[in-house]
Amino acid sequence: MDRRQMKTRAAIFDALSTLLKHKKFEDVTVQDIIDEANIGRSTFYSHFETKDSLLEEMCDEMFKHVFSNDLSPEKSHDFSKDEKDISSQLTHVLWHIKDHSGNIKAIMNGESEKMFTGYFKKYLEDAFKEHIRHMPYGVPEDFKEQFIIGSFVETVKWWIANGLKMNPEEVVGNFLKMVIRV
Repeated sequence: MDRRQMKTRAAIFDALSTLLKHKKFEDVTVQDIIDEANIGRSTFYSHFETKDSLLEEMCDEMFKHVFSNDLSPEKSHDFSKDEKDISSQLTHVLWHIKDHSGNIKAIMNGESEKMFTGYFKKYLEDAFKEHIRHMPYGVPEDFKEQFIIGSFVETVKWWIANGLKMNPEEVVGNFLKMVIRV
């Protein structure tokens, strides 16, 4: 992707972020995004098939970063030197949710919640499959995976609904105490 394409893509992401401060995701139209980004319709569609694919890409970029092997320090947190254990990765996920809480709250407040949680679960499954496999619970692997990942997603939804009052480390610590018995 050349610089011009990256700049246009960033403008589209920024436009959606701005719109989500005032509207639920399902109330945002492609025309709203085009107007806010100051681009043409064909430009939008050359980058994204639909606004749902735009949301998927935004989630993908956030989750890819969190689970990347090459992390760099960020404004609100630094996981660049941490071990790649389940606790630090889950905490890193929550810091990103907290940093993007305006967008996340708008996405979680409507029908788009199912899309977001679907992407979120997929990334968690991919990232933690090995960690979960080694947990000695004596139940089928798919049951264990579904239970732990589903519990974490519901915990995140509860945390968001309650105004992100706990810090990410505290949420993850409590989750691990309850579910993984650390």
